[in-house]
Amino acid sequence: MRGALVNEGAQGPGDAAVPVASPQLRLDDLLEGLQQQVQQVRAARDRMRTLLDAVLAVGSDLDLEVVLRRIVESAVALVDARYGALGVLGEEGTIKQFITVGVDEETIAGIGHYPRGEGILGQLIRHPEPLRLANLADHPASVGFPAGHPPMTSFLGAPVRVRDEVFGNLYLTDKQGGAEFDADDEAVLRTLAAAAGVAIDNARLYDDARRKQLWLAASDELTRSLLAGRDPAEVLASVAATVRELACADLVTLAVPVAESGELVVEVASGAREEEVRGLVLPATTLASKVFATGETVTSDAVSADPRAEGGSSSVVDLGPAFYVPLGTRDHVRGVLLVANVPGGRVFPDAVVDMVIGFGNQAALTLEVAEHRQDAERMLVLSDRDRIARDLHDLVIQRLFAGALTLQSTLGRVADRPRVGERIQRVVDDLDDTIKVIRSTIYGLRESERSRDGGLRAKLVTATDRAAEALGFTPALRMTGLLDTDVPAEYAEHLLAVLGEALSNATRHAHATSVDVSVDVSDQTLRLRVTDNGRGIDPATTRRSGLANLRQRAEDLGGDFNASSNQPSGTILAWAVPLPSTSG
Repeated sequence: MRGALVNEGAQGPGDAAVPVASPQLRLDDLLEGLQQQVQQVRAARDRMRTLLDAVLAVGSDLDLEVVLRRIVESAVALVDARYGALGVLGEEGTIKQFITVGVDEETIAGIGHYPRGEGILGQLIRHPEPLRLANLADHPASVGFPAGHPPMTSFLGAPVRVRDEVFGNLYLTDKQGGAEFDADDEAVLRTLAAAAGVAIDNARLYDDARRKQLWLAASDELTRSLLAGRDPAEVLASVAATVRELACADLVTLAVPVAESGELVVEVASGAREEEVRGLVLPATTLASKVFATGETVTSDAVSADPRAEGGSSSVVDLGPAFYVPLGTRDHVRGVLLVANVPGGRVFPDAVVDMVIGFGNQAALTLEVAEHRQDAERMLVLSDRDRIARDLHDLVIQRLFAGALTLQSTLGRVADRPRVGERIQRVVDDLDDTIKVIRSTIYGLRESERSRDGGLRAKLVTATDRAAEALGFTPALRMTGLLDTDVPAEYAEHLLAVLGEALSNATRHAHATSVDVSVDVSDQTLRLRVTDNGRGIDPATTRRSGLANLRQRAEDLGGDFNASSNQPSGTILAWAVPLPSTSG
């Protein structure tokens, strides 16, 4: 038998034997190589199937927020990464939304604000091409991680394009098992990013179509309500509630101007902590007042922390992403809408801002049409009143006057009958009194409507502005209710006098650094509340003539007055009087 080794070819006397593999060993090597290729094909097939499943999952929903979340989850699963994120780009190449996978909520809260687009993330924004790194820290653009951020090494990123525009970037880090991302991972991610762009475009188109349908329905309801004669105040409240619902916002306010003072008052508020901002007076330094003056929309990612916002609703309630929209055209702004979310809330898409702008313009136009209609109806009433006054003067008074003269001329004929003469004289006197009453009625019919510029609201704003010169700051003022129409002139005078005395006390005695004024009309009661953080009322002081005057004014009108301590320091003055039942 031949051995396991055979000689191939002749051998010389000095040649050594050369071992040659047997056919069995070579077959084993071929089978092993073939098996590896089969495994690679299977792995590629499984990966392709996973990729197709991911593409189907990404495109199976039309809700944009769900689509974005599924894109990140699918990317993490496809390339076997530990962490994944999608950064949605906003204006000027900054990240306006950051969706993460693999990082828990506690860690996110510890990191703080999501990245704005610096370091490696900014590198991908500036150069929207796939980027693969073995170690993040080795790249020249790396700026490290903030405190509380989990450590990360390997990195793979790719842009997501929607109609040839970069919508955002996919960021994946830390491949499982400590390996590096390879070319296959990059190819898979690029394929997923292309499919994600189509899914995002479809979701945005669907979202825009659905939102437009809702806005059109809301606009139609607004127009029909106003033209049907519904109270504009109720319509404004409905506008705020509609905007909050359709924009998915936490708070919506509508501020309107106060006469010619340049200040605004929050007339309507809908949403979180609405009672705290309703009736708040906004000085000319606030963002809302600036929008009212310029007629231009202003957006902010965190309005309460925005250095442009000085006071206003964002100083009373902590607000995050927000935007201000002028209600009306640039040449004729009727008010300002604030649409806001709480800190950490969703940033409003551009489509939502555009929709609110369009809705606000239509609401302003409809309000203007409704007001013109009311003015026309008022003019008809005034014209009718003028006709009635003219008829009373030209016909009724003249006839009464002629009748009185006729009766008076008969008095001489009944001089011998004193009782008859006395009765005739009483009739003449009654006719004279009737003529006086009719003349006063004519005067009332012809009296023009009281101007709004001289209303109580404007006077309250003037009073607080005047006090700001002595205080060194402007008191916060809230006004709610129909102050200009439900408060009689006598009560308004008492209210202004009480407010002046309260602000004077805060200036001269309290040495306060903050004063809040609240005026409210509800349930047939006029209420004034003035709160400061000053030194409070000194118990050793026995002479309090100013407070006695405030109490006397309340008692004269059947109301009450109370002065109490504020916590942790300061004074609370509460003044309330019932209004006559004939008011309002």
